[in-house]
Amino acid sequence: MILRYLSNGILGVYLFCLLLIFIYSLTQLNMLRYFLRYEKKKKMEASIPLLNADRLPNVTVQLPLYNELYVVERLLECIAKLEYPKDKLQIQVLDDSTDESLKLTQDLVLKHQKEKVPIELITRKDRKGFKAGALKHGLETARGEFIAIFDSDFLPQSDWLLKTVPHFENPKIGVVQTRWGHLNRGFSVLTEIQAFALDAHFLLEQVGRNQQNHFINFNGTAGIWRKECILDAGNWEGDTLTEDLDLSYRAQLKKWKFKYLDEVVTPAELPVTLSAIRSQQFRWNKGGAENFKKMIVRVMRSNTITFSVKFNALFHLLNSSMFLNVFIIAILSVPLLFIKAQYPGLKSIFNLSGLFIASTLIFFSCYWYVHKRIFGGGLSSFVEYIRRFLLFYSLVMGFAVHNSIAVLEGHFGKKSPFVRTPKFNINTDSNTHVTNKYSLKNNSIYTLIEFVFALYFLVGMCSAFLVSAEGDFGLFPFHLLLFFGFSSICFHGLKRTP
Repeated sequence: MILRYLSNGILGVYLFCLLLIFIYSLTQLNMLRYFLRYEKKKKMEASIPLLNADRLPNVTVQLPLYNELYVVERLLECIAKLEYPKDKLQIQVLDDSTDESLKLTQDLVLKHQKEKVPIELITRKDRKGFKAGALKHGLETARGEFIAIFDSDFLPQSDWLLKTVPHFENPKIGVVQTRWGHLNRGFSVLTEIQAFALDAHFLLEQVGRNQQNHFINFNGTAGIWRKECILDAGNWEGDTLTEDLDLSYRAQLKKWKFKYLDEVVTPAELPVTLSAIRSQQFRWNKGGAENFKKMIVRVMRSNTITFSVKFNALFHLLNSSMFLNVFIIAILSVPLLFIKAQYPGLKSIFNLSGLFIASTLIFFSCYWYVHKRIFGGGLSSFVEYIRRFLLFYSLVMGFAVHNSIAVLEGHFGKKSPFVRTPKFNINTDSNTHVTNKYSLKNNSIYTLIEFVFALYFLVGMCSAFLVSAEGDFGLFPFHLLLFFGFSSICFHGLKRTP
């Protein structure tokens, strides 16, 4: 009897997680509908005219830095070339560095000042509030009506401000966000898969949400805020690891509109080592869970937004929690093989596991349109897409342990410091990932955990042959992807290089 109750409990949790993932996939499908509608509509839209120099407003560009020895020179050279009237431009280098990079930044700022670039260095005695604290501190002396923000690895085109500022002619627009590009997409499998995932976010999700007038998020960089909007929403707060998502929701609850520009691409460098990717993924996923905890009640209680906006916001804020659902399904899928063999009468319920297959097919279809938008259609492109999708899907599963812990910490309120993602300037020197002083030199405990789970899903694959005389291979492809994903992440962890 106890075994039956335990089996029912496992099955119930498994089906609940499957249902959440399926509903989430349907929200992606809905965004695809609006993305395709946007693709047709934008061909007929007139482009935003450039403003005359006398109509251009004052703009402050904020560059939050922390120990960016390898990329600060490249960043400042790029920002110094921005095409904008110098008397209406202020560049704030917000450097919280604690190593020798601060001296380099001081020298570079002085050099550009001598070249008549309107740039200034702002430092703090401590990192209170981390990036959010630095941005808030800089805002106190910001002279611009609009605040553009670039992380240290982003390299905007020289006409970036001229393409974004005119959109604020609409007084309801509080934020203009641009799409991220990738300087080193083809450096390794890891950078290729990161680019794949980010392209899906920036084309499918950001476009889809923006077209539906649903809540979207400022992505922390490569965007520009109306200063009034920041202050009206309550200013930057450092109580979550994704301060950008937090302020975005507070601003939209105040009825500010966001404008997303997919045609303005801001190139950036993708992390190239597993430790750097872990650091970034942990911050993003934990921050997402923290913001769900912080914002969901405010969203649901709001009397000024529709049910559809609330529903979409629910799954937007639960985005990172999908990793936890995938991980739970993965763990339970192995004992479910034996439960299914023990209780054949539950076969009809087990058939509901087809929801995961349906969800996978939805994701596959949605991401194909993103891939086609970037790389074009045709048979060869589709074959390449299949390869990328399978790599993406398996490696996402391989990150499930690490990301699930991040999500759980976020939901349970465990605080942790803002850990920056190390930058490598890999576009200039392909060997800097080896000697970079910010790289972790020791293996992570997650590498051992991922090795154990690779073995666990190998057992799951073998179990398919053992659970009954004829075998049960319904979950075999799932376990194969999990085995490959965890093995690959473990391999890169031991290798410690791309």
